[in-house]
Amino acid sequence: MGQVRVKICGLRTVADVAAVAAAGAAYAGFVFFERSPRHLSVAQAAELALAAPVGLAKVALVVDAPDAVLDAIVEGVPLDMLQLHGHETPERVAEVRARYGLPVMKAVGVADEGDLAALFDYSTVADQILVDAKPPKGSALPGGNGLSFDWRLVAQRRWLRPWMLAGGLTAENVAEAVRLTNARQVDVSSGVESAPGQKDAGKIAAFVRAAG
Repeated sequence: MGQVRVKICGLRTVADVAAVAAAGAAYAGFVFFERSPRHLSVAQAAELALAAPVGLAKVALVVDAPDAVLDAIVEGVPLDMLQLHGHETPERVAEVRARYGLPVMKAVGVADEGDLAALFDYSTVADQILVDAKPPKGSALPGGNGLSFDWRLVAQRRWLRPWMLAGGLTAENVAEAVRLTNARQVDVSSGVESAPGQKDAGKIAAFVRAAG
């Protein structure tokens, strides 16, 4: 089946980037969302992106960001992908993809079977789909909450684009999640932290190993 590709999201230091690269992850995620403990300024993210080795894909996570914010990020940070993690419509996804010429990953929250139709809708316009746990009502964060969903909902399903599994993954459960869903890509943020926004190099290495 080949190796599962891992995305470590919410990196905040050059040491985080080094740990992600050393562990063999495929993607490094930088968060641009002020309410998140993982939020970066454009200057901070640029420093991290420049520290990333060739081959480590650099992803900017934004939440309902207007063009002016995206312009500043794309102009200031060398990126490989944009991740839209808000309430962006399929039309907005297509617009962002056309405007910046970068691959776009759209996060879709899943809690029950009724949420699955949106995965297909977004797969017609995005380059990749991030299948995440739907945040609880009233949550300040659209992701990174450490919550999972019933993985059986997406077991063995196929969409038009590559997809990535997220939501409550840790080194202890990621192998089971991959087995149940046949996901070939997984995403983690809080599951490899010692405290909110503080990545743990040991947990990162353990997660990548466990993901297979």
